[in-house]
Amino acid sequence: MPFDIGYVYAPLNLKEKGTVIKVAMRTFHRVQTTEVQGDSTFAWAIYAGSGVLSNPSQIAENWRRAFFLGSLLLLLASSTSSSADGAEIATAVARGYDNLRTHQYLPPDFDNEVFDSLWTVWPEPEKSKAEKSDAATRRRLTFSYYGVIPDPSDVDGNRPALGYVVDRDGNWSMNCLACHGGKVAGQTVPGLPNSHTALQTFSEDIRAVKLNLGKALSHLDYGSIQTPLNMSDGTTNAVVFGIVLGAYRNPDMTVDLTRRLPPLLHHDVDAPPFWNVRKKSSLYIDGFAPKTARPIMQFILLPKVTPEQLTKWEPEFADILAWIESVEPPKYPFEINRDLASKGEQVFNQNCARCHGTYGPEGKYEQTTIPLDEIGTDTLRMKSLTPEHRTWMKKGWLSRFGEDHVEVDPVGYVPPPLDGIWASAPYLHNGSVPTLWHLMHSESRPAVWKRTEDGYDQNRVGLEIEHFDKVPKSITTPAQRRRYFDTSLPGKSSAGHSFPESLTEPEKRAVLEYLKTL
Repeated sequence: MPFDIGYVYAPLNLKEKGTVIKVAMRTFHRVQTTEVQGDSTFAWAIYAGSGVLSNPSQIAENWRRAFFLGSLLLLLASSTSSSADGAEIATAVARGYDNLRTHQYLPPDFDNEVFDSLWTVWPEPEKSKAEKSDAATRRRLTFSYYGVIPDPSDVDGNRPALGYVVDRDGNWSMNCLACHGGKVAGQTVPGLPNSHTALQTFSEDIRAVKLNLGKALSHLDYGSIQTPLNMSDGTTNAVVFGIVLGAYRNPDMTVDLTRRLPPLLHHDVDAPPFWNVRKKSSLYIDGFAPKTARPIMQFILLPKVTPEQLTKWEPEFADILAWIESVEPPKYPFEINRDLASKGEQVFNQNCARCHGTYGPEGKYEQTTIPLDEIGTDTLRMKSLTPEHRTWMKKGWLSRFGEDHVEVDPVGYVPPPLDGIWASAPYLHNGSVPTLWHLMHSESRPAVWKRTEDGYDQNRVGLEIEHFDKVPKSITTPAQRRRYFDTSLPGKSSAGHSFPESLTEPEKRAVLEYLKTL
């Protein structure tokens, strides 16, 4: 079922309702213009995702399939300072997404030949199924096997995956969207966490194929031997990535390979949805890092990237942050019981809004931190970032040498805003809880669970899963085991956030229905 996955708009402060503006929209192949009817205070511009343009009665039907890649160039008959600001924001947003889709900030991980040969190292029966398939089917199987997300503009099945940029020689380079571009109910959503990614399995198989083909190994092929990329599919060891990449940098970003790698507490985290960033005042689950372009650049700190390159690329990452802050959550595509949701809103505002904010036209979210002993969720994420590492960021280039606030001693985790919460399963910072129903019923959270690829549980609101007491004994390989989320492993506890237990069962059901509307 296709559905809208968000929109971008440019505030215009139009003086008269009905003012018509021209909008230039860059698709993947060309730039075209259309007209958008202005409202009294702003003009809705372009839905980003399914390709549905807002205010559809004003826009030709043939635009409905275009996917937003680029920019809104606003040409007003009479200009105002606010409209100029809106145009600049929209242009920065467009540049940011374009940077992610076209700029290789990291060295290539593999090439087309390697990708097309991955099936040759699969176990049975997957290998035989791929061998008997045509090239297009085999490509779809490969995307599915590794949790690689199709580009939403890919109509012929030939484009590289979302989260990878491919150069003219067929070399694939990863970027932010590999983890922050996902699927929900089978629909691709840029900015949604990739809850399918099998990054460690992907890297292991790429390495095996390269060795079979006699090709040189890349940084990720070597790195994934020493540092696990993920222990459970759908999550990543991203926090430790940042620690390792920063370990060989002085505060001024000069490379010093004599610096010692600190002790590492490997653990997986669930990538947060990008659309929450706009409401937050700082970054990450503990809120320790400033919300600027520099902290998100820590994931490109390979030794070959010079301080001069970082300085050159900072404006591009500022545009990427502008795009991140423009991303809107998808709307729930299934039926909603509006009467029940209305009751749920009242219960939510009385019991949940203190931490998660309120919603609607008068909604308000104020970032706060809940102490660990109060929230009760897994603590390994907090322990993994030492005061020394946080101080390194506070004193260095990533915080503009202390001009931007870095929290060296956070006391807990930040409860996120809940916009689009229906789409961003699994839940908690480590992705240990598969549905919102399980989040509200802590005693019923599964010990071990495995998701289906595209199924969506409308009743429990979240991933469609199988659950187990233990990982089945028939599962023997690391790649197979990573498909099961085992809450007994370090960093993967599903305990905590037991606040909903104070609600009655009818109240929980009403809140669950309300959360579909956010």
